[in-house]
Order: sequence, then C-alpha cells, then structure tokens
Amino acid sequence: MKKFIIICILAALFAAGTTLMAQDKQEDYLGLPGDNLNLYAVMKLFQQSKTLEEFERILNDEKSNINNLDLNGDNMVDYIKVFDDVDGDVHNIVLQVAVSPKENQDVAVFTVQRFNNGQVQLQLTGDEELYGKNYIIEPIFDNENNGETPNPGYSGNTRSVNGQNITYIRTTPAEIADWPLVRFMYLPSYTTWQSSWYWGYYPTYWHPWRPAYYHYYYGYHYNWNNDYFGHYRRWDSHRYTRWNDFYYSGRRSFSPDVNRRIEVGTYKATYSHPDQRKDGENKFAKMHPDEYRRSSDNSSGNNSVRRSDQQSKNVGQSNGKRASTTRRSTTTMTNRSATDPSVGKNAGATRRSSGAATNKSVVNRPPEKPNVTTRRSSTTVTDKSVINRPPKKNNVTNRRTVKKNKSETKIKKDNNRKSLRTKTLPAENNSYR
Repeated sequence: MKKFIIICILAALFAAGTTLMAQDKQEDYLGLPGDNLNLYAVMKLFQQSKTLEEFERILNDEKSNINNLDLNGDNMVDYIKVFDDVDGDVHNIVLQVAVSPKENQDVAVFTVQRFNNGQVQLQLTGDEELYGKNYIIEPIFDNENNGETPNPGYSGNTRSVNGQNITYIRTTPAEIADWPLVRFMYLPSYTTWQSSWYWGYYPTYWHPWRPAYYHYYYGYHYNWNNDYFGHYRRWDSHRYTRWNDFYYSGRRSFSPDVNRRIEVGTYKATYSHPDQRKDGENKFAKMHPDEYRRSSDNSSGNNSVRRSDQQSKNVGQSNGKRASTTRRSTTTMTNRSATDPSVGKNAGATRRSSGAATNKSVVNRPPEKPNVTTRRSSTTVTDKSVINRPPKKNNVTNRRTVKKNKSETKIKKDNNRKSLRTKTLPAENNSYR
C-alpha cells in the first residue's frame, strides 16, 4: 500500500513538472537559430518599407531590434544582405548571411508573385536549417473571397496566443499589391536589387553589436503579438509552384559550418537566461509605451487588475465626495453657530464627540492632567453666564428710555407748577396789566 501511495505521489509530481515546462515553452518557440530573427517582425518591416535598400538598412539597424542572429559564433550580430532573384513575374527576395569568406547561409526568402489580374500573393519562408521544415509566414488572406478552404487554426476572428487574445484581420491579394515595396518592384523602371556587401565589407553606418539572449529578445517582441498574429499566419505549403525547381534546388545557399553548430548544440547557449524576459518587456515598454499598454489590455489578468484599480479609484472618489459633504455640513453648522448661540453650543459638543469617536486611542488614554475637565466645565459655566446676560445694545436702549421718561416727567412737573402760579395770582395784578 505504501509503495502504491509513493508511486502516485511521484506520478503527480512528474505530471505537474511537465505541465509547468509546457507552460513555460512559448507556442512560437523553435529551439533553432531562427528564434533570434522573428519572421513576423521581418514581414511587418517588409510591408512598411518603400524600397529593398531601405528594407535592408532598417533590418540591420540595432534600434529596430529585429536582427539578433549570430550564426558564425563570434558573439557579434551578423549583417543580413538582401538580393532579388527574379523568375518571370515572381521575385525571390533572399535574406542571406556571410558566415565566412567562403560560406553563405540563407536565412529566409520572400516569394512575391503577381498575376495577370494585378493581384499579388506573398509568402516568407524561413530556411529549414534555421527554422525547420515548411516554416512559412503569409498575410491572412480573405479565403471566402478567394474560394479557398480556410486553415482549421483560423476558424474565428479571435484566438489566444501565449495568453493574449488576438483579433486577426484578413486581407486580399489586391491589397497586398498596393504595399509600397510591392508596387516598387513591379514598376517598369525597377532595377533588380543586389546588395553590394559581403564578408568583411559592410556599409559605414553599420556597426555590429552583441546579441541578446533569446528570452530578452522574445520578451521585447512578445508585446507585438497583437500586430504579428493579427495580420500574418503560419501556412504549411508553398503557393509558388516553382519553389523547388527554381529556388531550393538551384539557388539556395547553406553553410555546413552552421549545420555542425546546430548538431553540437552551440546555439543552445542563447536560451540560458530565461530571467531576462522581463528586461526585454521593460525595454519595449520604454520604447513603445502606448503599444505596451495595448498589449497589456489584451491579457485578461491585466484587465482584472485595471478593473480593480478603477473600482478602488471610484470608491476613493465617493469617499472624497462624502468627506466634502461632511465639510460643507460642518461649515454650515459653524455659520449658524455665529448667529445662534444654542447652535454653537451644540456644534461644539458634536465636534468633541466626533473627535472622540475618530481617535479612540486618545479617548482611552488616561488623562495626564485631571484639572483639564474642571477647567473645561468652568469654562462652560462661564459661557452659560455670558449667554444668559442681556444684550448690551438693549441695556443702552433701556437707559436712554428711562432718562427720556425722567426728563418728560420733570417738564410736566414744571408745567404744573406754572399753571398753579397763574391760578393763584390776585385780581389786581390782572387789572394792572
């Protein structure tokens, strides 16, 4: 019985470890040198470029953060040269690295084919040494309009990629024909582009830099997934029917030295720092803050965090409103207490009681000076006596009234005395006058 329990525990631990390893491995992880050149990013750059010269220059620019290949193992990023092999109306745009003075290694190939109706189909194929068999990237075509059978992996308008909800956008061959670089290649004045750079001879504006570890590189490009997987997709076959006859069998360049390095595991050292993925994300957030917020919003977990933050903000605003209401009511009570002594007395009691309820630790603390209560009570009695005292203005009025009454009484007495004197005068006095 004990052995059975131990076996069950070990099986559970093994299953948990396998699950964690599967979660840690990204869906677009290859374990090959091609992991350090994101072909989705290359396709996006191709769509935005105006000429092949511009495309090659930006592809090898350190600031674009696209090229991270080090195929010859000198711990410096390799220069990727671009040239066009034309087959009728098909342009095979080859991306190639000079590994040594005698060996070249193809990295990827664009096949751009225009039809008689002016529509264009386009695919980007990673070399099998670097990406494995049939690693093909293409725009998401509108299969309904083309009469094609949709890829089973694209049955809806949204899907989850590495924990992100991606909304993908379909396009048409007519829209691809309107890409600036595609229009440029089919102009009558177009001259077939051949890069003039080779081993040991590179443009003066280019300076090699140390490559980043894979997880750092992946952490940066992970935030572009909404654009990468929203506009481009993996396909399992070549649309260009002469792929094997024209390019693979007769034009492809591959390096035995690169093949040997893959077999002995030389390139696996680039996967030795998974802790640097966060550093790559931080670099993206610093360079593209708006895109970083948008990619964060596509994650359900981040949305929940944003919602909780917003709820906390709303609660804080409501508390602020209640606090402002309390302050307004307190101000009103203060104004009323200025005109009504009884209100002022009650307001003072309310403030003392609210202060006691707010700071319980102060109330429960034993008083350091017992005489404070006595002084407070005596002050209260004094205040009551002041409140019950008649107003000074009324006292002044009363004193004036009393004084006026006294003067009126005196005048009346004087008048009475005069009238009495007049009545008591003798008659002869009247005749005398």
